[in-house]
Amino acid sequence: VQLVESGGGSVQAGGSLRLSCAASGYSLSSYCMGWFRQAPGKEREAVASMYTGGGDSTYYADSVKGRFTISHDNADNTLYLQMLSLKPEDTAMYYCAARSLPGVVPPLAESSYNIWGQGTQVTVS
Repeated sequence: VQLVESGGGSVQAGGSLRLSCAASGYSLSSYCMGWFRQAPGKEREAVASMYTGGGDSTYYADSVKGRFTISHDNADNTLYLQMLSLKPEDTAMYYCAARSLPGVVPPLAESSYNIWGQGTQVTVS
């Protein structure tokens, strides 16, 4: 199972980016997936998550509500994070995460996920 993020980069404040997470060996229609981020000197925090197996319930950190949108395309087995109105405080390494185990878990808890990508850097100036 492998998750590969892409789409990061450097943008000015107010700009936008779309992150992608391509999954191999894992079906996005299974359980839960999410985006987390870690800024230098800070702990990793949840950004957004969703149950991809049906219903498509989404969850967001308060800091990104109204600006970020998580979505998925099961046909391409890809998870997305559309980021609008970016702020300097959004600067971080962004990680894609997936849960391959059954059960209902806190969707924004790091401990809920057992598969992680390598991250993609987002820098907002």
